[in-house]
Amino acid sequence: MRITKYAHSCVRLEHDGGTLVIDPGIWSEPQALAGADAVLVTHEHADHVDVLRLKGLGVPVYAPESARIESLDFTGVGAGEEFTAAGFRVTAQGGRHAPVYGDLPDCANLGYLVEDRLYHPGDSLHRPDRPVEILLVPLQGSWMKTDEAIDFVRSVDPERAHGIHDGQVNERGLSSLNRWLAHECGGRYQWLGPGSSA
Repeated sequence: MRITKYAHSCVRLEHDGGTLVIDPGIWSEPQALAGADAVLVTHEHADHVDVLRLKGLGVPVYAPESARIESLDFTGVGAGEEFTAAGFRVTAQGGRHAPVYGDLPDCANLGYLVEDRLYHPGDSLHRPDRPVEILLVPLQGSWMKTDEAIDFVRSVDPERAHGIHDGQVNERGLSSLNRWLAHECGGRYQWLGPGSSA
């Protein structure tokens, strides 16, 4: 499985059976969707779903069943549901967006476990229900602190971790976040810049 990171939380997965894109939001590059066979959306916020691009794409889109994504046709999925997208085996995990302040925002958010190897949590730190080889870890958000990202990697204990949700961090802040995670996560953490693959 080839993983290519795009801006913010967008990740492209490729294997012989197809190409799957997770969270192509309004900040991600259009080329992330070139040749995509299916798309997974973790939740309804625009930094994770670019409705205009997806409407014209003509491929299956999967999102939480209660997501409010106006004018986009998608297949709704629920936590614990298993399905196939672009030839990848996917299990939906979690269920709610992390609270930003108090109870806001309160929307559906699914993490996606792909091929029992890679986990993309969207805007939550919900731990997958089984061990994973590759963890995509949010680096920054109005709903989290850096120590929570470090604790998330440590608690999931993947073989490798790569940062996502970094679109609002400037170069100095990103350098600091990456140093902290690399130092505190036992050598498992590696940041992939937009367009980089692993």
